[in-house]
Amino acid sequence: MPFLSDTLARVKPSATIAVTNMAAEMKAAGKDVIGLGAGEPDFDTPQNIKDAAKAAIDAGKTKYTAVDGIPELKKAICAKFERENGLSYQPNQITVGTGGKQTLYNALICTLNPGDEVIIPAPYWVSYPDMVLLAGGTPVTVPAGIETSFKLTPDALEAAITPRTKWFIFNSPSNPTGAGYTKDELKALTDVLMKHPHVWVMSDDMYEHLVFDDFEFFSPAQIEPGLYERTLTCNGVSKAYAMTGWRIGYAAGPVALIKAMATLQSQSTSNPCSIAQWAALEALNGPQDFLVPFREAFQRRRNLVVEMLNAAPGITCPKPEGAFYVYPDISGCIGKTSAGGTLIEDDETFAKTLLKETGVAVVFGAAFGLSPNFRVSYATSDEALKEACTRIQTFCNGLT
Repeated sequence: MPFLSDTLARVKPSATIAVTNMAAEMKAAGKDVIGLGAGEPDFDTPQNIKDAAKAAIDAGKTKYTAVDGIPELKKAICAKFERENGLSYQPNQITVGTGGKQTLYNALICTLNPGDEVIIPAPYWVSYPDMVLLAGGTPVTVPAGIETSFKLTPDALEAAITPRTKWFIFNSPSNPTGAGYTKDELKALTDVLMKHPHVWVMSDDMYEHLVFDDFEFFSPAQIEPGLYERTLTCNGVSKAYAMTGWRIGYAAGPVALIKAMATLQSQSTSNPCSIAQWAALEALNGPQDFLVPFREAFQRRRNLVVEMLNAAPGITCPKPEGAFYVYPDISGCIGKTSAGGTLIEDDETFAKTLLKETGVAVVFGAAFGLSPNFRVSYATSDEALKEACTRIQTFCNGLT
């Protein structure tokens, strides 16, 4: 009798973590490595948030809390949704988890039965399909390639919906592409969803505050109030507030779903870290002025990376609307041979050879469900980005 569960065979380790670990091993061995794989801001958590955590420790707020979040934080989340998204929720419609990933996973575990389908536009965040598989559902990936600026079209969404569709996972701005849907583009998708009342919407808004130029962010339930009762609006403090390690995510949705998620969390992790919850409270209620320089830095880096990658032979790099990723197409590199003698058969070979020959770590596109591409996280210093892009240019120039 096998010791490990068959469930585990359905999933694979995160490719982004694997690349990060590979780069770390090379660094530890003394190699000159620039890691562009991790989706983590290089900025420090703002001081007022750190001070709030210290104050919570000094005040003895280190005990168990309510399973899915302290009342004060739930109230702040309700205020955030009202203030920034025009969405009205009550505290019993809010759940707080150990990072955004847990809230998504909890919702899928609580709702999916064998045979239930979940529509996921590709390229996608690497965890979406595996979480669906772990929950017993069937991921249905729908390509949204460079020809549509990595955005799902209404016709493609319509064609993917079946009587078995349970959820549509929506992510804007997107990981891995940074693509953001305009109000009109999102309205076109919600119009399709309104024709299919059995389909629920899981909106991952984690990169809401990281948008550039004149782009304006909208969430599905904000655009179409008719979807309010079947939408789980997910967010967190990890990206915009530079709090990845604090592990606080949250979501808002119908009471019955939120209650079910609380029941699951009560028997799995129980409450998120009490100290991190008080820090998140300060993040949401405190000054938001630091978001402007954060955005300005990311926009400057985006422009730098897009310009330099487009100067590399064989690479086409669209300019995204938000997040801190670009997703270049490398069709012009496939079939060529590197200066070190490796045939570039696909984007995985490209990424591994790039790391081996130049010390630049990126994540190959197949991990995100759309090839031939790779993802660059530009959440690192301008200097590191310039050097990395210069090495990528040199690598591409050496392909024959």
